Amino acid sequence: MLNVVALMGRLTHTPELKTTQNGTSVCSFSIAVERTYTPKGEERKADFIDIVAWRQTAEHICKYFQKGSMIAIDGSIQTRSYQDKQGSNRTKVEVLANNVSFCSAKAADKPAVRDFDKQTKSYTSEAKASYSAPQAAQGFSQGSADDFAEITDDDDLPF
Repeated sequence: MLNVVALMGRLTHTPELKTTQNGTSVCSFSIAVERTYTPKGEERKADFIDIVAWRQTAEHICKYFQKGSMIAIDGSIQTRSYQDKQGSNRTKVEVLANNVSFCSAKAADKPAVRDFDKQTKSYTSEAKASYSAPQAAQGFSQGSADDFAEITDDDDLPF
């Protein structure tokens, strides 16, 4: 049997890290995944897929991803049953994330590092840039075409 899922989409909200009674980290969120086919004359549609991540994967997602971040996920589909507030039986289908990856190079989509607050046991809502823009090299000037020597090509190999 095979149960493998590979998805790439954008987070619909900033994920929050929760902890079970046993102290296990868990994170639930959803991503918007655009459909590949668009009927003529219609707008492109997206599917909203529920994802759950556990332990270090959950901590990684909550630390480095925020609303709108592009994320690649590989995992498996799982179902679970529960009773809603009215007592009706419900079934939820979600993707259990095994591995996640960054997949966007947009400047506006830079990965964010959020600090973990030990008192509230959650990540701060303010994201700080995890890296800064490269700085120009100091002490070097721009070159010009005069800095290069012209090599004549007489089709004679040097060996």
